[in-house]
Amino acid sequence: MPLKQNRTYHDPLHGAIALDRHEPVEQLLICLIDTPEFQRLRRVRQLGTASLTFHGAESSRFTHSLGVMELTRRAFDLLANRYPQLWPHRATVLCAALLHDLGHGPFSHTAEEIFKTHHEYWTRRIMRESPHIQPLLAAFDPELIAAIEAVFTHQHPVPLIWQLVSSQLDCDRLDYLLRDSYFTGASYGHLDLDRIIQSMDLDGDGNLVLSRNGQTAIEHYLLVRYFMYAQVYNHPKNLAATWILQHAFSRAKVCFEQGQLDADATMTAWLQHPQPGLRLADYLAADDIVFTYHLQRWQSHGDRTLADLCQRFIHRNLFKGRDVSGLGEGDRATLLSHTQAKVMELGYDPKIYCGLSQSQSRGYTLYQRGIKLWIDDQPVDINTVSPVVEPLTHTYQRTWLLHPPEITAWLDEQLAQLTQTKVAVSPER
Repeated sequence: MPLKQNRTYHDPLHGAIALDRHEPVEQLLICLIDTPEFQRLRRVRQLGTASLTFHGAESSRFTHSLGVMELTRRAFDLLANRYPQLWPHRATVLCAALLHDLGHGPFSHTAEEIFKTHHEYWTRRIMRESPHIQPLLAAFDPELIAAIEAVFTHQHPVPLIWQLVSSQLDCDRLDYLLRDSYFTGASYGHLDLDRIIQSMDLDGDGNLVLSRNGQTAIEHYLLVRYFMYAQVYNHPKNLAATWILQHAFSRAKVCFEQGQLDADATMTAWLQHPQPGLRLADYLAADDIVFTYHLQRWQSHGDRTLADLCQRFIHRNLFKGRDVSGLGEGDRATLLSHTQAKVMELGYDPKIYCGLSQSQSRGYTLYQRGIKLWIDDQPVDINTVSPVVEPLTHTYQRTWLLHPPEITAWLDEQLAQLTQTKVAVSPER
């Protein structure tokens, strides 16, 4: 039986993503999707530990990567129909969009914080060393891997090609804002996607610019990005879950070095070898399932701290985050010191069971050229013409005191006393 002409992926955001087997670039994309390395992304959550806060946040890096490829295809094909000189770069930009997250480890960005690794490094290494992906790319074009790497490093000779994948307004951000908003239930995440893509254009130097009639849609996109960071990505429960995971794996490494920890070959490699010295096979063998399996096992470990941290993560008995942004630095230090003494009374390690964690939110930066509107035949940064965007350039920082829920009532009293003291000593107005 002959193969169907199209391979179709039904996406909750973008509808039917159909790839044509008879079109060489799209047939290459199908083959890349079918590799074990890309299929592994089904087992890596897009939002890391955020499903412990937003129960619907179960989507994967696999679905996100398909979405980025689809948005890139829509944007690139629209522009290439207008500027035919772009067509030779179609394989490069679509493969780069599809593979951009190929190197993500377990729990996505959370693993990067814990193990001090970078998914961009592993993405490039997988492309060059994988026995499945490298031959596909090389057979299509011996220069394709180098061209894709030029996209990831922002060195491609046609700036538009990397800007569609990695810039202040790229298809990666457009998809993850839409997707993360959809799966977390954050209703303010709707974007005027059609308007944004239709407003994309090319300047004389090959850079991505946007027409003035897309300004409102782009302003909305930047506001959504700000809100998503403030309310979803930097949610205190996410910070607490990351904190617990980081200390759980640090404790596991200590137990392993003492010969007191059981782990399979994959977990052993991750605990033994510093990044990036890990073998590629060991890196690719790790995913959310493997790491969660070990956390499940270690709940009954003889080390009290390791067992307790694993139990807290598995059963979602996470630390609480108290916003102490309004306190002065000295008051924060005093409160932290008192909190450490309190958790010691409960028999907990104060350096593990409480601490200060900071989050930052900013809707817009000039990262890699910023967002340019085409006004009076020249590119103008949106920050200079939009009254909405300028406030989004300022960093909004919050500081959280993470602590076990067992001391919540005690901490309420401490904060009340601290506030009363401040009121008592404040000068009369």
